[in-house]
Amino acid sequence: MSNPPLSDPRAATALRAAQMYYLQDMTMDAIARELATSRSSVSRLLSHARDTGLVEIQIHQPQGQELRLEEAIRARYGIAAHVVPTSKNLSDVERFERVAMSAARLLPLYFDSNMTLGIAWGSTLDAISRHLPKKETHNSTVVQLNGAGNTFTSGVDYASEILHRFGQAFGAGIQQFPVPAFFDDPRTKEAMWRERSTRRVLDLQARADVILFGLGSPFAEVPSRVYIGGYLDRGDYRSLREEKVVGDIATVFYRSDGSWKDIELNNRATGPSFSVLSRASRRICVVAGVQKLPSLRGAIATRLITDLVLDEHLAEQLVDS
Repeated sequence: MSNPPLSDPRAATALRAAQMYYLQDMTMDAIARELATSRSSVSRLLSHARDTGLVEIQIHQPQGQELRLEEAIRARYGIAAHVVPTSKNLSDVERFERVAMSAARLLPLYFDSNMTLGIAWGSTLDAISRHLPKKETHNSTVVQLNGAGNTFTSGVDYASEILHRFGQAFGAGIQQFPVPAFFDDPRTKEAMWRERSTRRVLDLQARADVILFGLGSPFAEVPSRVYIGGYLDRGDYRSLREEKVVGDIATVFYRSDGSWKDIELNNRATGPSFSVLSRASRRICVVAGVQKLPSLRGAIATRLITDLVLDEHLAEQLVDS
């Protein structure tokens, strides 16, 4: 926990409360008496200290005793897993929120100054963005990986809001990608990709140090935005069924065996190819709910994932399957 110069009175009080609580082992009641405030006010001050980055909390597992599920996933797939404890009676919506919050708390460990973070818009990234703690970085950039427009909306406001939250949390610059999620004609995409303004964003995507993404799935209780937001028509759905697609990453579709290059719809998709995404040294997948097991298996088969944040029940299904 650092003690930077603080001009905001609330931040100064939050820092003082945090020092008493975390460094001096004082109870909240004792802190309340010393600060002449209520216990609930102390609780809010401590939350403020965590949310603004004055306090960073890390949980260390006992040395040499990795959790069984994380160890099993690492041994079988070569992926660093972060399993979020969840009881089996939770709904997928509750699991989803807990996993999103955990991913938001983990991200500052991997993203820092002089780095570029690529994010794929969608329900998962939207949820993560709402739980991000503050971490000030310098010369850092957050870039949108895939277009968000369709025939009903430009998608700019939705994607921009997610980008803005990430940029605000890390003090980073943001780069939007104002193109449709899917072009009507592959030739239109090819022409657009030759434009210098588009190439600049594509080059930034290709230089990303960290990629953060969820898994699109037509099976999940928490629907993936690409499947409910008017991005696909009946012909697209028919094509996906015929090609045995099980999910998508940044609107690039894949099958259960991890293959993706010959899927017709990918010729019109604006998300980066997996060969481009794989250039990032850390590629973090965030997923929740057993309905996404087929999508997760296929995503693992693409060999794109380096880090995986998932709920306990889904991890059990993955290991036992």
